[in-house]
Amino acid sequence: MSLTLYGLKACSTVAKARQWLDAHDVAHDFVDYRETPVSPALLKDWAAQLGGWEKLVNRASMTWRNLDESRKSPASDAEWLALIAEYPALVRRPVSQAGDGTVAVGFNEKRYTERFL
Repeated sequence: MSLTLYGLKACSTVAKARQWLDAHDVAHDFVDYRETPVSPALLKDWAAQLGGWEKLVNRASMTWRNLDESRKSPASDAEWLALIAEYPALVRRPVSQAGDGTVAVGFNEKRYTERFL
């Protein structure tokens, strides 16, 4: 199974996920989406698979809380994409994408065991 993990290098949850994958010999590529922005098409696919932008964007984050209220109600894919392009840290971390294209967000040892072992 090929696996790509997307996130931010400095994120502690991403670090835990990468350590877990390494400890369980799960080969993976890592993409820091600040350094290598995710394409709009891929972001739209992730949002669709997860059940909407609200599931992809971390609305409990400081980045979200510090946004102007007028920016917190994007009405279209284009508005969501513009917001994420400006604030990549809004995307929940990590995003794991398996070789078959399926995605999941966050890190949980039980879910990683079920999915990757």
